Amino acid sequence: MRVFLIASKSAGHCRKAVSPPDCGVIDIEDERPVAIVTGATGGIGRWIALGLARAGHHVVLIGRDRGRGEAVRAWIAQQAPQASMALLIADVSLLSATRGLASLILADYEKIHLLVNNAGVFEAKPASTSEGHDRVLATNLLSPFVLTRALLPVLRGSAPSRVVNIGSSTSDRASLDPDHLVLGNRWSMQRAYSQSKLALMMTTFALAKRLEGSGVTANVVHPGLVATRLVRAGGIIGLVWRALAPIALSEEEGADTALYVSLAPELAAVNGAYFKARRVVLPNPQALDTSLVERAWIATERLVATQPDETMRT
Repeated sequence: MRVFLIASKSAGHCRKAVSPPDCGVIDIEDERPVAIVTGATGGIGRWIALGLARAGHHVVLIGRDRGRGEAVRAWIAQQAPQASMALLIADVSLLSATRGLASLILADYEKIHLLVNNAGVFEAKPASTSEGHDRVLATNLLSPFVLTRALLPVLRGSAPSRVVNIGSSTSDRASLDPDHLVLGNRWSMQRAYSQSKLALMMTTFALAKRLEGSGVTANVVHPGLVATRLVRAGGIIGLVWRALAPIALSEEEGADTALYVSLAPELAAVNGAYFKARRVVLPNPQALDTSLVERAWIATERLVATQPDETMRT
C-alpha cells in the first residue's frame, strides 16, 4: 500500500493534521466546504478541482503521481490565488491503497461535503493489479465503492452533502450480469469499460436508495466525449479516437456537468439520477431494474470483501 499526504496551508480551512501555529485563528463561519476529487491530476479532474476551488471549496486532490499532483496544485493556485487545497497521492487501482487513503482523509477531516469519484481507466489489453483484480474493474468500480462507503459516515454527518460518480455513455449500451462482474476469458476492451461503468451506475443508484432522507445524494454524470488521455490504445482504436478528437469536448467543457451536479443549489435534493449535458436522462434499462441493481450492489460487496485470487475465478 502506497499512500502519501502532501499538506498545504488552507485559506480559511484548518485540517486536523495541521498544527494550530500553521492555521492561525480560524473563524468557524469562514471554514470552507470540503470536496474530495479522485483523478484530480489530469483530464477533466483538474478542471473539476479548479471549479470547486473557485466556488470556495477546500479541495483534496487525489492522484497517482506526485509530480503531476504538484503541477496541478500549482496550476490551480495560479488560476485561483485564494484556492484552499491539499494533495494526496494514492494508486486507487489498489483497494488496500484506497482504504489507506480513506483512513488519511478521515483522520484529517471532520466534515466532507462532496466526493467526486472521477478516477477511471480504459485499457487496450487486460491487466491485473498487484492484488489480482482486473485493473479496469478495480479502478472504475471497486475503488470508488470502497472509498465512498468508507467516507459515508462523515458525509452523512456533514449533510447536506453529495456523491458524484463520473460515468460514461458506453454504459447505455452495455449488458451486465451481476454474477459475472469478473469477465475472465470474456474480457474485451469495450466490454470491460462499459460494464464497469454500468456497474458503477447501478451501485450508485443502490446507494442513492440507501441514502434517501439522509441529506446525502448520489448521482452519475456522463461528461461527454472528451479529448483526454484516458484512451491510450494504439492500432485501429487509437486511430478512431484521434479521428474523433477534433469534435470532442475540451477537458474544461467536459468538467461542466460534473461541476453543475456538484454545486447547483437546485439539485440539492436530486438523488439517484443520471446526467448528460446538465440534464437528467434515462439510463440503461438495467439500471432501472431495482432487483438487478441490488444484485449488482451485493456482487460488488462480495468482490471487495473476498481474497484477490477468488475474485479472478470465472
